[in-house]
Amino acid sequence: MDDKIRTAAEAAENDAIPRCHEVHADPETCKGGRDVTNGVTLSPVEEKSEAQWAYERLILYIQNFEKTLDNEHEIAIGFAGAEAGVIRIEGMGFFDPDIVTFYGSDAHGVKTQLIQHVTQLNVMLRALPKMIEHAEPNRIGFRLVEDLERA
Repeated sequence: MDDKIRTAAEAAENDAIPRCHEVHADPETCKGGRDVTNGVTLSPVEEKSEAQWAYERLILYIQNFEKTLDNEHEIAIGFAGAEAGVIRIEGMGFFDPDIVTFYGSDAHGVKTQLIQHVTQLNVMLRALPKMIEHAEPNRIGFRLVEDLERA
């Protein structure tokens, strides 16, 4: 039996997970389909920390966002309500029980890492023109999913 007391909101969230549903005015906007979890095996919710759960869901959103990009753009992440600006995503991780971290570079190419508590997580995915020195756009989403599937 679980010794952790759960709120009604947490119980409702756990019952709804891992489903995701989206509707767009343009059906081509969401190329990942109605369920962003399609084809990805996630570990059972009750075995995850808040950080791991937030990390895995972010991976799914990142991967599906990248499916909408052409070869001239790469994914970046903006942090709502913060002065951090936009970071070109080069890596992502979590530190149990409640920290998510993003690695990348800012608009000036400066190496950047953002460490955020899951309760403060509020991000915006953005498309940036790819870096000129790279022939192919850098796609982090598939690497993140591969790592999930190996775990």
